[in-house]
Amino acid sequence: MARFDGLTAVVTGSAQGLGQVFAVALASSGARVAGFDMADQGSTAALIGPSFEPFTVDVTDPDQVLRAVAAVGEAQILVNNAGIYPPIPFEETSVADLRRILRVNVEGPFLVTQALLPCLRRAGWGRIVNIASAAVFAGPPDIVAYTASKAALIGLTRSLATLLGPENITVNTIAPGLTRTDTAARSTGADGGFERVAATQRVPRVAEPSDLVSTLLYVCDPGSAFLTGQTINVDGGAAFL
Repeated sequence: MARFDGLTAVVTGSAQGLGQVFAVALASSGARVAGFDMADQGSTAALIGPSFEPFTVDVTDPDQVLRAVAAVGEAQILVNNAGIYPPIPFEETSVADLRRILRVNVEGPFLVTQALLPCLRRAGWGRIVNIASAAVFAGPPDIVAYTASKAALIGLTRSLATLLGPENITVNTIAPGLTRTDTAARSTGADGGFERVAATQRVPRVAEPSDLVSTLLYVCDPGSAFLTGQTINVDGGAAFL
């Protein structure tokens, strides 16, 4: 029996990158997966098959989120992965830029969690996983607004863990280091960013999306009922240098 047989997981940002890898991993372990994304999810559907159901959702739109959650029906696992990563110099970051980043990276997880919470309560337990970033601990100077948004997500995790712990619903954060995805490559890969970051790690190689899968499955597991409010850095050891 697979560890997530009979369970449903909602994964946001599931069309590509980490979200796609997470959706595939959960489905491969037995879960039915509902993918929320604004982009076409055909490639994710092709990888997973009939246990994947795509929903076209803007996670910052409350009405779209509520409709999608209603269509999903029941769920026990939520992975808030959708996010944006614009490397805008601090001095050039407009208020509109900041608000856009905060809307996707903080307001999105807030809205999806709020909408899905009745499902988790009906199930009598749940796992909420927020995908932040090890940038919160490294403090890189070129992504100030992004780093601030991910720090807010960690705060959301801790408060929700306190709120929901008595209901057997755990809330944790995974904070990846710079990971080789198409989005990261467009933002940092062209100028050797992957290699510069890898050189700061105790494990001196570029992180791949697959490096995050075992941590995700661990925090989502029904058996991980005593782990909550935590931020797990999966960054090759860079955060404690």
